[in-house]
Amino acid sequence: MAKSGLLKTFTEPLGKNNPVFVQILGICSTLAVTNKLQNTMVMVLGVTFATALSSWTVSLLRKRIPSRIRMMVETMIIAAYVILVDIILKAYYPEMWKQLGPYVGLIITNCIVMGRVEAFALTNKPLPSLVDGLASGLGYAYVLLIIAAVRELMGSGSLWGYRILGPWWTNWAIMVMPPGGFFILAIAIWVIRETVGKEVSHA
Repeated sequence: MAKSGLLKTFTEPLGKNNPVFVQILGICSTLAVTNKLQNTMVMVLGVTFATALSSWTVSLLRKRIPSRIRMMVETMIIAAYVILVDIILKAYYPEMWKQLGPYVGLIITNCIVMGRVEAFALTNKPLPSLVDGLASGLGYAYVLLIIAAVRELMGSGSLWGYRILGPWWTNWAIMVMPPGGFFILAIAIWVIRETVGKEVSHA
């Protein structure tokens, strides 16, 4: 694949083919972890790592995977990388591992990971598949980080655990509750689609 092809593969998930605000995938994470920016950062790094390397691995093995057990093999590959993320997090960042609880393991079921493996990695070479997985993870990451920043700031008056807003600010309790995640996500999708226009909304 030419450099222009790789560039297109990288840029599309960041914009007109974004997995969150265009494809509406992986939105359960907005409910689970976006009440704090720090938690969200760890989660999106894990998803990006798993998506990129799972796509790369499946592409390497795509001609050797029997079609009748394709989904099982893909799930095992994804699970291996997610378990690696879980082990590293538990070993080096145990406090965050406890806070995230089962949500790290649930990366296995994130439809962005399986979606890119099925839609791209099975029919493309390893390098483009790695780039696509990385870009999809980054496209997912920046949307969730924006949502997390808004929710933490409005819900706690802080960012990354540091108080930003003074005592005059009244915390919006709903922002740290599950409905706050979907509320901010809906506003973000609306704003982005209205700003970017029909190319995004009909991609």
